[in-house]
Amino acid sequence: MAETSVEALAAKVEELEARLQRREDEIDVRNLQYLYGYLIDKCMYDQVVDLFTDDAEVRFFGGVWKGKEGVRRLYVDRFRKRFTHDTNGPVDGFLLDHPQLQTIVTIEPDGRTARLRGRSTMQAGRHKDYEGDAPHLKKRQWWEGGLYENTFKKGDDGKWRIHVLNYFPHWHADFDKGWAETDPEYTPFIRETYPADPAGPDELIDDHWLWPTHKLLPFHMKHPITGEEMVAERWEGDAKRDAERIRKKAEAAAAVTG
Repeated sequence: MAETSVEALAAKVEELEARLQRREDEIDVRNLQYLYGYLIDKCMYDQVVDLFTDDAEVRFFGGVWKGKEGVRRLYVDRFRKRFTHDTNGPVDGFLLDHPQLQTIVTIEPDGRTARLRGRSTMQAGRHKDYEGDAPHLKKRQWWEGGLYENTFKKGDDGKWRIHVLNYFPHWHADFDKGWAETDPEYTPFIRETYPADPAGPDELIDDHWLWPTHKLLPFHMKHPITGEEMVAERWEGDAKRDAERIRKKAEAAAAVTG
C-alpha cells in the first residue's frame, strides 16, 4: 500500500512538473513576442533579427523571406533603409508603435514547438518637420491592424526563438479619413522577388488581401470546447467578387506573357 502511494505521489509530481514547464514555456514565448513588438517600435532591427532561428522565415505582405539572410534582408535592407536612414534605432519624427495584444500561446506536445496567435493595432507616421525628398519620407500618419500566426522553436540551449513570423496586415487607414475611406490596395503588394528586388522576398504568396476584403486568417488551434476546426463561411456575394478578381488577374497575366 505504501509503495502504491509513493508511486502515485511520484506520478503526481511528474504531472505537476510537466504542467509547470508548459506554463513557463507559454510565458517565455509570450514575452518573446512582446519583446519583438518593443524592438520593432524603436527600429532596432539588428536585435530583431537575433530573435529568429537560423532556418526561420517571415511571411509578410504577400512575400516569404527565408533563413537568417532573408530575415535580415527584410528588416535591415528593406525596413531600416526605408524608415530610419539605415540607422539601427529610432529617429526623430518617425513613429512606429507595435502594441502586442490578445496573444494565445499553444505549446505543442513535443515541448520544443509553440504557436502563437496575436494582434497588433499600429500607429505610425512621419512628422511634418522631419520630411525627406523621397515619397516614403513625406509627412504622413496612418493606422494599421494585423494578426500574427507565429511558430517558435526551443533550441538546445533552452531558449525560444521565432521560427516562422507570419504577420498578416488586414487593414490600413489614413488617420484623418479612417478605414471607411481606405483604397483597396492602400499599400502596394509586393510583386517582385529577390534578387530582382534587392530587399525582396524569396517567393510570393498568392492568397493575400487587404481591407475592404475581409477574410479569416486561419487559427492554429481548434475550438477548445468542440475540438473542431474554426472555419469561417464566405458570403456568396464576396465569393463572386473574389472569383472576378482572380479572373481579371489571370487575364492580365496572360496578356503580359502574350
